[in-house]
Amino acid sequence: MRPRKCRLVRSSPMVRFYKPRGVRLMELQVVVLRNEELEAFLSVDYKGLGHEAAAKMMGVSRPTFSRILASGRSSIAKAMAEGAALKIDGGDFRLVDEDKEKT
Repeated sequence: MRPRKCRLVRSSPMVRFYKPRGVRLMELQVVVLRNEELEAFLSVDYKGLGHEAAAKMMGVSRPTFSRILASGRSSIAKAMAEGAALKIDGGDFRLVDEDKEKT
């Protein structure tokens, strides 16, 4: 199996855990959303970028980007549908400083 290419992530979330209100964390299932999945989700669904542009920003091919996005959306949907906690953690990524990249 080929090693995974490191994805480029431009933002680190201020909050890394979301859970339903009124339920103790120890009573909840935890769904993990990888950092690169969050980056893909935010790029397309929040910032409105197309898949090609977002893939380029993350340093991956468009098909790879689409798989990352689908996996992230699935994790988010699972947490919402099942009332689970969502933990943003891990993945194969490198945090990129946009200001340093422009110079």
